[in-house]
Amino acid sequence: MDAHRHRSIMGLSEDFLKDWLIIIGLLMLLAVMLAVSLLAGRVWLPLADVWQGLRAPHGDLASVIVTQLRLPRAVLALEVGAALGLSGAVLQGVTRNPLAEPGLLGVSSGAALGAVLVIYFGLTTHFAAAAPMAGLAGALLAGMLTFALGSGGGTITLVLAGAAVSALAAAGISLALNLAPNPYAAYEIMAWLMGSLVNKSWLDVALVTPFILLGAAMLLASARALNALALGEAQAQSLGINLRKLHALAFFGTALSVGASTAATGAIGFIGLVAPHLVRPLVGHQPSRVLCPAALAGALLLLLADVATRLIPIGSELKLGVLTSLVGTPFFFWLVVRLRKMAP
Repeated sequence: MDAHRHRSIMGLSEDFLKDWLIIIGLLMLLAVMLAVSLLAGRVWLPLADVWQGLRAPHGDLASVIVTQLRLPRAVLALEVGAALGLSGAVLQGVTRNPLAEPGLLGVSSGAALGAVLVIYFGLTTHFAAAAPMAGLAGALLAGMLTFALGSGGGTITLVLAGAAVSALAAAGISLALNLAPNPYAAYEIMAWLMGSLVNKSWLDVALVTPFILLGAAMLLASARALNALALGEAQAQSLGINLRKLHALAFFGTALSVGASTAATGAIGFIGLVAPHLVRPLVGHQPSRVLCPAALAGALLLLLADVATRLIPIGSELKLGVLTSLVGTPFFFWLVVRLRKMAP
């Protein structure tokens, strides 16, 4: 009995050490990519100018570029990528579906509809923060509607409710595009829907950070319940897990973090799907061990994609959501084929 307990403790210690080594490695990669993000652009800045700009934010033009343009853009990429990666890992654990991603519950579509409506009515010309604020409100409303429709009916009912809300929001977006009062409004709506971190300021960071942090805290609080749910719903309930509470934590955590992210940057797909799968072979399939590495991987992926949009030599800067879709779609196909081969 003592020998078995000793082996269990040793196994837990090895897993703990391995997880921390992976987290430290991801943090080091993030630090490197953050530095590259501050250097890279249409005009590359010398490392000395970037350092001087961080030390003296109100100095020369290079200081302004670093502190007012590139740094808030990089910080927002880190926050949004982490929110997408974390929520994707939690939703894959809750639904026990490896193809689940943050848009599954209608939150992203609701945020998009909210922002599109204020663009349609021209409110963004009078108030710069109108689009992210309306997007956040749309995400929360869509989230509450999905939870109201699907609560109490199990995971499948919740997913179906999310699909219905997503379809309703997509119809509203299409209607806004169809009835756009002028070509400029239609162009602005389409540009926002493609997702971008261009021209983001510290105001955007300040607006979404509290919601992302609160949502992330709710998602991380579901870690223990996710481990039990991996054994099955009946087994999880026998272990004292309240499935309704778990669904509420996962759902409202996703609504807050992903809703705020989509409200600030527009629709950015596939990060929440890809990030958990990239780290799962490294940390194993225990859901709680995937959460933090998935958040860091999501932040790394989005920061890398944002840098790539600036460096790809085309006439105008490639939209971030377009690039993540172009890269993520082949991965999605590969994942579907892999799951089909594994199916009995």
